[in-house]
Amino acid sequence: MIQTIRNAWKVPELRGKLLFTVFALLIFRLGAAIPVPFIDTHQLSAYMQSQSTSIFSLLNVMSGDAFAQATLFALSIQPYINSSIIIQLLTIAIPALERLQKEGGEEGKKKLAAITRYATVAIALIQAFGYYTLIHYYGLVAEGIWPAVVIVTAFVAGSAFLMWLGEQITEFGIGNGISIILFAGIVARGPAMVSTMISGVTTWASGATGETALRLHPAFIPLILAGMLLLVAFIVFMDNSERRIPVQYAKRVVGRKMYGGQSSHLPIKVNMSGVLPIIFAQTIATIPNTIGMFVPDAHVEGTGWYNFLEVFKPTGLVYSIVYFLLIVAFSYFYNTIQFNPIEVANNLKKNGGFVPGFRPGKPTSDFLSKVVSRLTMFGALYLAVVALLPTIVGNIMVALGSNAGQSLAIGGTSVIIVVGVALETVKALEAQLMMRHYKGFLE
Repeated sequence: MIQTIRNAWKVPELRGKLLFTVFALLIFRLGAAIPVPFIDTHQLSAYMQSQSTSIFSLLNVMSGDAFAQATLFALSIQPYINSSIIIQLLTIAIPALERLQKEGGEEGKKKLAAITRYATVAIALIQAFGYYTLIHYYGLVAEGIWPAVVIVTAFVAGSAFLMWLGEQITEFGIGNGISIILFAGIVARGPAMVSTMISGVTTWASGATGETALRLHPAFIPLILAGMLLLVAFIVFMDNSERRIPVQYAKRVVGRKMYGGQSSHLPIKVNMSGVLPIIFAQTIATIPNTIGMFVPDAHVEGTGWYNFLEVFKPTGLVYSIVYFLLIVAFSYFYNTIQFNPIEVANNLKKNGGFVPGFRPGKPTSDFLSKVVSRLTMFGALYLAVVALLPTIVGNIMVALGSNAGQSLAIGGTSVIIVVGVALETVKALEAQLMMRHYKGFLE
């Protein structure tokens, strides 16, 4: 990866894209440090630390601590992700949107992008009002209509700006802008996680007790580090895994020259959808807790709402099952969108290609559908197991008496996102280097 970045830096055009991406991420981190007025951020941070197993901790991880600090980018890029999910689902349910996506061409894509932007602002407005309702209930905000308007407007404006910034990174930078912003937010919490681990060891050594004590036995540290390295290696291995279907091209004579006759292969990745199923499944699975942000009684122990949301906490069994099923469902959904066996079979037929042992046309498309279905199942199970493995390990650590396992469980989802986005960005760099026939890269 480092060598790829070095090679890209030597190309003036790619160097400009890299600098633009870095500059955009600096703006993101600057906005994540600007507090919104009229909010008591010190008490809010203390409250968020007490919610280590709730949806708030998860949102805080994805925003790079901006959520707990109530900064300008507290909502992060989540409203845009939610909007993208809704619009893509509606393109299947509403024929007009489906026609706009398939037959509208470039103009249709622009209209869908505009609809997604409007939906993002609407969702950000709802989430901002929910966040304000939460902090107002606990008396962490100044009273009055004007503070409420300023807070909600600031949160919505920050989310809309991040949406625009992500689009600019996609167009003028490297990789997918939305994924890179999400990646930067997660990575920004790295120093805080290391500090938490060190303080956990110190707490254990000092013999501190109590529910709020973060106890972490020193023997856990090498095990956690070794487990994370193995997890990263496994993610990289699975991300590069693919099924290569042999393709033979028939010979044809054009004038006095003979074309075709060569053998090739059709690569089908085990995980075609990347990290998107995890991001979207995570968003859907946290809907009950998001709704709870609007209900003050949901944060009072003993109430019906509180007991209901306890069932869906990110470290619970019900949440894990729903999360698992959603990852599998979204994997199939995105693979269906990305890979059309009928279209691939028709393209092979037009170019004189065929899969050995299968006739061109419908037999080839049926074979490709079967292969993609099997690979999707493997890819979906891989994503689900990797996403839930840290949660399982974290719960085991909690059972052994270490409260640090809660933080491990919450941070587990972010591991595959970070590794997946890093691999996708490096591949985007390599693709652009390949397009320019960069000699240093080819060697």
